[in-house]
Amino acid sequence: MTGIAASIGGALVMAAVSTFGDFVWATWIARHRMIFGLTHGMLLFLCMGLYLGAIAQRPAIGALAGALIGFIAAGSFYLLAPLAGYSVMFFVWIGLWAAFGALHRWLQRERLTLGSAFLRGMAAALLSGAAFYAISGIWRPFHPRGWDYAVHFAAWTIAFLPGFLALILKRSRAPFSEIATPGGKK
Repeated sequence: MTGIAASIGGALVMAAVSTFGDFVWATWIARHRMIFGLTHGMLLFLCMGLYLGAIAQRPAIGALAGALIGFIAAGSFYLLAPLAGYSVMFFVWIGLWAAFGALHRWLQRERLTLGSAFLRGMAAALLSGAAFYAISGIWRPFHPRGWDYAVHFAAWTIAFLPGFLALILKRSRAPFSEIATPGGKK
């Protein structure tokens, strides 16, 4: 699977899981409780870790690490939201992607330095964070019984795709002059 196909696949998987999560919250959870949010974060990002682990042929380790990252991210939100409001969700989203950048490096056994993995994670965080901000209106107005889940699926795909592209796509090591001319001749 190419980096682009794996990135699109990851975005589609996470969009499906996130849309299902939106449906569960809207249909079966009458009152928001921290335990539901912690469970949601843990299960959601268990799926992302599982996906990244599967493409690295290490699904169990990816799933466990993803669940831990998701639990820590959700816990951070619940710890910080009373102090800074719901906008802290965007900062947690950025930290989450930075953690998945390090996880992806480790799962792939890439020879990137930790700094390079962190930069890749930060690129994923910022690009996906901007996309997440752009789609964050999908819950407003808050009338969950009337939500269009096809719109949620498309929005979540848009939110996750830049992050997966930043994590999974590899940079070409060939100098531009070799790429720009046929056969690499000057």
